[in-house]
Amino acid sequence: MDAGLIAHQGYANVELPPEGVNKYEVLRELTTARKRFGITDRELAVLHALLSFYPQTILGGNSADLLVYPSNAAICERLNGMPCSTMRRHLSGLVDAGLILRRDSPNGKRYVKRHGGEAQAFGFDLTPLVARFADICVAAEVAREEEDQFQRLRRAVSLMRRDLAGLAAFGQETRPEVSVWCAFSELALNTARNLRRTLSTPELAAMQEQLGAALDHARDLFDLPESENMSTNESQNEQHIQNSNKDLYDFEPCLEKAKGHGTDAVTEAAPEPVVSKDQDLPNIPIGLVTAVCHEVRTYAPDKIRHWHQLVRAAEVVRPMMGISASAWQDAVAAMGPEEASVVVVAMLERFGEIKSPGGYLRHLTQKAELGAFSCGPMVMALMRRDAA
Repeated sequence: MDAGLIAHQGYANVELPPEGVNKYEVLRELTTARKRFGITDRELAVLHALLSFYPQTILGGNSADLLVYPSNAAICERLNGMPCSTMRRHLSGLVDAGLILRRDSPNGKRYVKRHGGEAQAFGFDLTPLVARFADICVAAEVAREEEDQFQRLRRAVSLMRRDLAGLAAFGQETRPEVSVWCAFSELALNTARNLRRTLSTPELAAMQEQLGAALDHARDLFDLPESENMSTNESQNEQHIQNSNKDLYDFEPCLEKAKGHGTDAVTEAAPEPVVSKDQDLPNIPIGLVTAVCHEVRTYAPDKIRHWHQLVRAAEVVRPMMGISASAWQDAVAAMGPEEASVVVVAMLERFGEIKSPGGYLRHLTQKAELGAFSCGPMVMALMRRDAA
């Protein structure tokens, strides 16, 4: 007996909701929130076995008797032969977590005694599962949000790693005099190795910050004046880009039907392009985009040197491609105007292969909203096609 067990005894006297709770729903929510209650998957298996001895699906409700009294042998049998010592240890973990209560008989056995119309039972009380159901649901929701944040961060790190590896390979081909490309390649390789391990959220955040600084540095190197000649000579697109990544984004048709573009192109007046802050710009340099995406030059009155010029060109070609205003606005909101423009001009390169540009853009927008999209692999795929 300790202070924690004494505190948990208070759940036996809590007024339970009259509608009760579904025992399988309790188990499902507790499975999600198990780390917050300090229990393991083996202890959840023992709890599942205990719940199987309760005949009704609803805990509480019309029945105030929430005691089950199976023997150790019966519990182990439903746990597929788990050793009795192991089972008892996991039962103690459930009691310590305040999820079940012990109702011990004088001799420590579990049984029910009936005297006339009254029955006295000794075993495990499931009342805390009903009394704490609201807390369990809250803990499960918090756990889901944390897991979602962790997965978003992991996807972001993975995409940044691929962008950095592609830029490092391209930089070694086009600007071999710069000495940082080997360091960037090594950072991308180490990141790939680390992603195979079980990482914590702070570790992923630190990796994201390090990759972000490297990508900003790489982008600044490509944005130097001497790198602007990449977009003046189409023969420079013949470099062979060595990249071992096999999971680059490709251009596949989407099933959504494109909106009509005749009225769209006539009635819409192109607004002034909105340009993001420097830290929100795509990690891929604009010189690389214009060097790979040749078709957009036809629709730009001047040579594209700045992001706002690329955004303006994308807004011009967007209605011609059958991309509706709503699809474009959603993409800008999810990706930012610059990255959405890169996507549009990259799609323009393979316009004849995409059945529904508007539907495909919406598909990529949904991925961007989930943090699972970067325009870098699209450009790298076009580079790989040109080098083939």
